Amino acid sequence: MESLKGDQKTKSVAGMFSRISQKYDFLNTLMTAGRHNAWRRSALDMITESISGDVLDVASGTGDFALEILKLVDVDRVMGLDCSEDMLRIAETKVSKKSINGVFTPLVGDAHKLPFADNSFSCVVVGFGIRNFADTSVALTEIVRVLVPGGALAILEIVKPRQGSIMSRLFPFYFRQITPRLGSWFAGDEQAYTYLPESVQAFMTSEEIVSEIVRHGVVGAKVMSLAFGTVVVVSGTKPLG
Repeated sequence: MESLKGDQKTKSVAGMFSRISQKYDFLNTLMTAGRHNAWRRSALDMITESISGDVLDVASGTGDFALEILKLVDVDRVMGLDCSEDMLRIAETKVSKKSINGVFTPLVGDAHKLPFADNSFSCVVVGFGIRNFADTSVALTEIVRVLVPGGALAILEIVKPRQGSIMSRLFPFYFRQITPRLGSWFAGDEQAYTYLPESVQAFMTSEEIVSEIVRHGVVGAKVMSLAFGTVVVVSGTKPLG
């Protein structure tokens, strides 16, 4: 896929995820051996003391992160923001079938232009989404802006394995050779699942994600490595005052 900037890339990503929305959950489960929701729970465990009231789920997709958050007793509402309306429709349907106390509010929007006031959310989560941002710096500026002072940020993302590890040899093969074929067979969209390995290859390492959130004012950064170093959770908080 050609490199796109700004609104162009956001629209391109939205179109791609809309095309694969009906098969997205199935392929997520298939390609992660059913572990992706356990990874979300691990991410929430890192910031559990900060999760209450209103929470923002950026790149909410089909709502799996939102569902995990809504299981927590202190949460009133999860705002699920995504650029794909088709993905959010699936999220709404999934949430409506669950017996939960909080409210899920889907919103089609752009992470680079969050339509919320400063200091609006107790925490913000981004699950497998930051890699798709057209401008990570702009999006992180917006995310930190809408966090309350002392609020937590958790980013769950696929990253390149550490150079020299076994996974640094196996992971690229799986992503470049197997993932597009799975996308073609089960979603009928090889292009979308060719984009996935390309986006990981061009993305930051876990250390670079930490540096980026610290540059945007986040403090107390922590990293949890999952799936043999191919998935990480990076968390931190917005400073008080």
